[in-house]
Order: sequence, then C-alpha cells, then structure tokens
Amino acid sequence: MNKLLIYILVFVLFVSFSKSAFAVYDPITFQNNKYGIHILFPEEIGEAAHLINSSGGDWGYVTIPIRASDKNLEKWQKFMDDCARLHVIPLVRIATEGDYFTEGSWEIPSNYYIIDFANFLNSLNWPTKNRYVIIFNETNRGDEWGGIPDPREYAKILDYAVETFKQRSDKFFIIMGGLDNASVDIYLKSVNQFNYMRQMDEEIPGIFGKIDGLAVHAYPNPAFSSSPYYLGVNGIFSFNYEQDLVKELTGKKLPIFITETGWSSDSISLETQSNYYKQAFSNAWNDENIVAVTPFIFQSEQGPFRQFSFIKDNKKTTLYESYLNFSKIKGQPQIEPQTLQTVVKSVVLKTKFFSDELTKNLYNIVNTRAKNFFKWLLNI
Repeated sequence: MNKLLIYILVFVLFVSFSKSAFAVYDPITFQNNKYGIHILFPEEIGEAAHLINSSGGDWGYVTIPIRASDKNLEKWQKFMDDCARLHVIPLVRIATEGDYFTEGSWEIPSNYYIIDFANFLNSLNWPTKNRYVIIFNETNRGDEWGGIPDPREYAKILDYAVETFKQRSDKFFIIMGGLDNASVDIYLKSVNQFNYMRQMDEEIPGIFGKIDGLAVHAYPNPAFSSSPYYLGVNGIFSFNYEQDLVKELTGKKLPIFITETGWSSDSISLETQSNYYKQAFSNAWNDENIVAVTPFIFQSEQGPFRQFSFIKDNKKTTLYESYLNFSKIKGQPQIEPQTLQTVVKSVVLKTKFFSDELTKNLYNIVNTRAKNFFKWLLNI
C-alpha cells in the first residue's frame, strides 16, 4: 500500500511540474472551422460559441484581449475551461495599459510585460495543444504605441516575445499583431503597413521567419465600406499583400489569422453586410492559408465599436442571424489530453484503502488552481 502511494505521488509531481515536450502543429494541416468572432470579455464565450459553431460547425475561434492588469488566474482558467467545454479555440491578444479614449494612446510595452504575460499564460491549462498568442495590436499607429509608432522597437519586442514564450513552452504559437491596413506614412503618427514590416525586418533580419503566424486586420477600407470584390491593399484582400511580403522576405508562407474585419453599419446596411460576409468567405477568405476569421465585434453597446457590433441593444441583429446560418465544418484541432486532476481523482475514487486525510492531500497536490499558481510563481 505504501509503495502504491509513493508511485502515485511521484507520478503526480512529475507530470505536474515537468515542462512541455510538444511542438507547435500547423493548423492548416487539420480539418479546420475558420469561422470565428472577436469578443471583449470572457463572459461572452457561451453566446459566441453558439454563433461560431452553428450550422454544422465545431471548434471555431474567438479573438480576445487580455490587459496587463487583468491577470486573474481563476477568471482566465475558467475562460480556458469554458473554451474546452464549448469547443472554442482562443486567440489571446496581449495588451498593455493606458486608455485610448482618455489618454490618447496605449502604453509602450517593456520586456517585463512579455515575461509576466509568458509566465501567466503558461500557468493556464489551454483547450488545444497550440496556444495562440497575439503580440499587441495595430502597432503601426502611434495611438497604439505610446503616441509614436516605432517598427524597429516593435521588432525587438516581438523577437523577445518569441524567445520568452518558447522558453516556457514550445506549445506557444506566436502571432504578430495585426496592423492597421488603412494607415499611411504620417511623420510621428502612423506608418504604412508594408513599410512598417520592411523596417521590422531591417532591424531584426529574419523576424518573420521566427514567428508562427501573422494576424491581419482585413477591414474593407476606405471607410469600412468597400465592396468584398475590391482588390486594393486596404481592403479585405489585404492579407494577400502582407502574405506576399512575408514570402518575399523569408521564402515561406505564414498561417494567416484575420483577427479583425467588418463593415460599418453607419454606411452599409446589415442586410448588405450579410451578403458581403457571404461573398467574402466564398471568395477572398477562401484561401487555404487562412486559419481563422474573427470579425470585430460580437457586442458593443456604445462608442465607436457599435457600428461593427453583431448584437445591439442586447438584441441579435440580422447580421448575427445570417452569420449563424452560414454553413460551417467541424474543426479537428489537436486537443490537450485529459487534465491530471481528473485522472488522479479517478484513481483515488477506485482505491478504497486511502483514508480521508490522504485523499484530501492528493487533491491538494493536483488542485488546478494551486498548480497554476506555483507554475506562475516559480516560472516553470
């Protein structure tokens, strides 16, 4: 009996604190449901899952931001658990502090931000083996980078993020943040997306060969209102041009994640938008290299985001209903195996000789929250 207990304890401790040995897999090589949606809050995951996994779909995607001040283990582990239960693949975009609407810009991240995010996100149990992390957002705009865009500094941060996250687990799938496809070169204010990418590569040669994927903001510009057949570099085909530039610089294609897109209801009716989305998925976004399309945004009741919202005044719009009915497929991503807590609980329940106190101690050892806390604290 004592030997059995020792074996179980050794097994628990070994698995709990050993590092990952799995590598990132290419999501394009598996059956994939590219339909997704951009949400702002973990609490929206249930309704979002209903939307993206409808009409034959399964394992759709959500893009969600996490701010540096919002690293709550219980909150975000619940989100990951909900994703696993609801068959949703999360694309987690890290964000700094500052308030764009009151302060005019987001804070420039330091290496500390990267280390802290890597430790925190590594402490969570993810639903799929690939852990998709997007490194910041529209950094070719000054208001997204402390007031002045700096492609060379972003290249350094991105390079450091790849190194830091991969040191903790090679399951992390690092995605460059989407750029504003409407930005033009304005001194100290904004940089054209292609010039920005070239300057990144000049600063860190081969940077696009180090990342795992490319996020694209394929908005239908000008003015969020162009036709789904418009082929310009600032329209919904913008991913093609960014993809071609990466291939020119690296010789390879990167998986594409269209993490933001959408027409403005201020200029395009919801009925027309429904047709535009249908055409976009059938033509522009039918590219086999596109992993996910997560339109912006699931729900926003006030402010500038409302014009893109699928839900308004707590009511599902005609755009929502159309998107719900788009024919989808069942994705088949590589899933994380059954959690250790569940496995050990089963062993304990089947071993009648354990005392109540011993059983309680075993639960304490494998308790998910405790394990996550110590992984984060000890940086393992």
